Amino acid sequence: MSQQKKILIINGHPDKESFNFAIAAAYKTGALISGATVKEIVIRDLNFNPNLQYGYRKRTELEPDLLVAQEKLKWADHLVWVYPVWWGSVPAIMKGFLDRVLLPGFAFKKREGSVWWDKFFTGKTARLICTLDQPGWFYKLVNGQPSNHAMKKLTMNFIGVKKVRITTIAPLRLSTVEFRKKCLDKVETLGKRNK
Repeated sequence: MSQQKKILIINGHPDKESFNFAIAAAYKTGALISGATVKEIVIRDLNFNPNLQYGYRKRTELEPDLLVAQEKLKWADHLVWVYPVWWGSVPAIMKGFLDRVLLPGFAFKKREGSVWWDKFFTGKTARLICTLDQPGWFYKLVNGQPSNHAMKKLTMNFIGVKKVRITTIAPLRLSTVEFRKKCLDKVETLGKRNK
C-alpha cells in the first residue's frame, strides 16, 4: 500500500476504442484501490498542434490544454505512459505531445557553455506500458526495442526520471479474450502496487 502516491496516467493511443484505453482503466482501478490519488491525460482529447514548428529556435505558445498537462506532470510522483508501438516508435500524436510539453525550462535546462543539462523531473518514477503486435522477445532481440530506449533513456532519464519500469503486452494482434483479461489483471495489480 502506498502513502497517498500521486499518479498520472498518460494515454498516448489516438483511438478511444483501443485496448490501450482498457489498460489505462485497469491501472487506474488498481491505483485507486491502493489509495493513490490519480489524474489522467488522454492525449487524443487535447486541443493542440503536435508540431514543434520552430524547434527550440523560436518559442511556440502553449495551448491551454498543454499548460494543464504540464501542471499535472509537475504534480505527479509516478508517471504511467500507456501507448502502442508503431513503426518502432510511439504514435505521432504522442510524439507531438512530448515535443511540445517537455520543453527546456520546464523539463530540463541546458547549461551555458556546457554539453550537460539540469534535469527537472528528479525524484519521480515511471512505468511504460506498451502494446505490440509482434512477440516481445522478437521486438527486443531482433529489433532492439527502439521505442523502449527512446522513452526510457532518451526521454524519461534525460529529464531526471531515473527509475523507469517497462511492461510489454504482446503479441496483441490475434490475441484471445483470455490473454487480454490476464493482461488487464496484471496491469491492475501494477496499479495496486503503484509500480
